[in-house]
Amino acid sequence: MSNQDVKSSPLPWYKEGLRFKCTECGKCCTGAPGYVWVTEEEMSAIAELLNISLQVFKRKYVRQRDNRYALVEKKSQNNDCVFLKDNKCSVYQARPTQCRTFPWWKENLNSKESWDLAAQSCEGINEQAPLVPYDQIEKGLK
Repeated sequence: MSNQDVKSSPLPWYKEGLRFKCTECGKCCTGAPGYVWVTEEEMSAIAELLNISLQVFKRKYVRQRDNRYALVEKKSQNNDCVFLKDNKCSVYQARPTQCRTFPWWKENLNSKESWDLAAQSCEGINEQAPLVPYDQIEKGLK
């Protein structure tokens, strides 16, 4: 693709930015079962934060699916993330990329309707939140 093609590519529907501010409510860490994928580097960082070995971390906090690692969930508590404590992330400083990039996921940005659907479960997506510029959204896009 040439520079000419890039310049003429239409910008996405959110080109004017989107309103979002994390309220640290923990809602994105609860609910239906799913996968929070983690890399070796992310597991090492969380293990270091918890002051345990990577081996212990893997045994206690991850499961393997399709040759990848995912954090386990609290089965007894509505499938909450294992690191959700009092509606806060207990490993926030070392949280995985998947968590860091929410809500800037492709599936949330496919359309205005997708964004509105994400807003139904994320209180940080609202008209009172600060406007996040397009360039910043693109940096966080996962």
